[in-house]
Amino acid sequence: MSDKRIVLPLFAFLLLFLVSSSSCRQRKKVERVHAGKTTTAARSLFSEDDFIETLSAAYSEKELPDSVWNKTKIHGPSEMMQHAYQVNNYQPFWIYENGDTALVSSLLQDIKNLENDGLNPEWYGYSKLSALFKEINTAKDVKLESLVAFDTACTRSYVEASHDLLLGRVVPKQADTLWFHTNDSVWKPDVLMVKSLTEEGKYLPLDSFRSKLPTYTLLRNTVQYYLQLAKDTTVVKTKQYLANGGELTDSIRNLVINAEIPWVKDVQNDSVAEDKLALVSYQQYYRLKNIGKVDSATKACLARPVDSVLPMMYVNLERLRWMQQSFEPLYVLVNVPLMELFIRRDEADAMHMEVVVGKSIRQTPSLNAKMANVVINPPWGVPPTIMKKDVLPGMSKSGAQYLAKKGLKVYDFKGKPVNASTVNASNYKKYVFRQDPGDDNALGYVKFNLPNKWDIYLHDTPHREDFGKADRAKSSGCIRVQKPLEMAEYILTELEGKRYPRERIDSVIQTHKTRYEVLSDKIPVHIVYLTAFEDNTRTHINFVRDIYRRDARLMALLK
Repeated sequence: MSDKRIVLPLFAFLLLFLVSSSSCRQRKKVERVHAGKTTTAARSLFSEDDFIETLSAAYSEKELPDSVWNKTKIHGPSEMMQHAYQVNNYQPFWIYENGDTALVSSLLQDIKNLENDGLNPEWYGYSKLSALFKEINTAKDVKLESLVAFDTACTRSYVEASHDLLLGRVVPKQADTLWFHTNDSVWKPDVLMVKSLTEEGKYLPLDSFRSKLPTYTLLRNTVQYYLQLAKDTTVVKTKQYLANGGELTDSIRNLVINAEIPWVKDVQNDSVAEDKLALVSYQQYYRLKNIGKVDSATKACLARPVDSVLPMMYVNLERLRWMQQSFEPLYVLVNVPLMELFIRRDEADAMHMEVVVGKSIRQTPSLNAKMANVVINPPWGVPPTIMKKDVLPGMSKSGAQYLAKKGLKVYDFKGKPVNASTVNASNYKKYVFRQDPGDDNALGYVKFNLPNKWDIYLHDTPHREDFGKADRAKSSGCIRVQKPLEMAEYILTELEGKRYPRERIDSVIQTHKTRYEVLSDKIPVHIVYLTAFEDNTRTHINFVRDIYRRDARLMALLK
């Protein structure tokens, strides 16, 4: 992360803390600034001293010591609420004794808008809060206990909603055991306080805690569009007609396509008939077979309810919440199910290429790390998984012949060569198996090291026949890149300024000697699993095949 970026807190209790003790018990202002407007209260709602007395009595037997909040610990909403009110001398956060409840209106609107994030507003008590708010605004006399309960309910709702936007509602490991990508939020009480209300009556909206990644914004906008489309009776009835076996005419097909991907009307291609272009675009959008004809899969897709698509977007919004709010100005992004790599500078694509990712039995994990060096003519040391699942069975069957065929040499831990015929399944752990640089090296001519404990990296490959295929989940977990030499030239010349043109890279390769080029500026690499991702124009969302079948579990957990 850039040092200049603001690091946001784990629990976003912004309205809770920075009402300093010096201003406590001093709610004397009748006029309050809210969203650039000034509102004047028309009635007295309660006595703040009575509110303080009532709430403090509720917490009096379990007041939390300040020492608890000096430790790196994740606290639950109840503990955080208690500490927040304790710091604020048990004053209300949302309602004022002069009757002003403008902050509540902002909170309720923010909670309602969470549906566009795939977060159910009812998880945060939207209907209950709305009903109580109406009662407070219309009833002539509201009990103080009800007001205390309402203010604390608003606080809990805000705390839980901001947490879910910032970190996600589901703990990543519950849904995906191979998710190791970190979130940039931290747990530090002093940071929490800085992100709280900076002045009395100022509301920091929940939008402050949403992901700033472009994909999140596109997905959220798409969810909002589909929620509205699900209310379009013409589209709904048309899909029901198709689902019940109705005839798929050209006009019905175009109606559905134009409704679900309205931008297709703006795409022009003189070489393709308009209707066929729309159908091809629809198939690409849903990752169907791109044949330009209505097959059974396309017909089923046209007939399914509009809102059935929403869970596919919800799971990816959640995954994006598991990551940083925004990425660095320069970074590498690998979307595993899309099987593509992007080098992005200031959110513009500097490079884009296909990649080969882990097969289903050796899946590529999601993680973030920093590219530390580029290796030309890398040697390849056999990792434990491949040793156990590939090399040992090969040795058991063919002995030293297998090692010779694969170009593998054996060394002891001091680097001394060992006769391969003496190695077997009972003593192999005493040795290192390595493939020297060359045309048949498993890593090809270039390796991009990003040190991490899972030993995942990017590299060239001698098996270039896999690029261009639809199914590129064929590696043992690491990522094979389509344009390794171009990528090395760009990083070393354009980014590092080392004057490393392609000709120089080629000449180093001819030496068959390993050369390490350490990067002065480490490049963040984000390896992610997103089954809904922006298209090549970065203006719309396309769905991606769930190659590891991870979506269903996350969908279930989000429900």
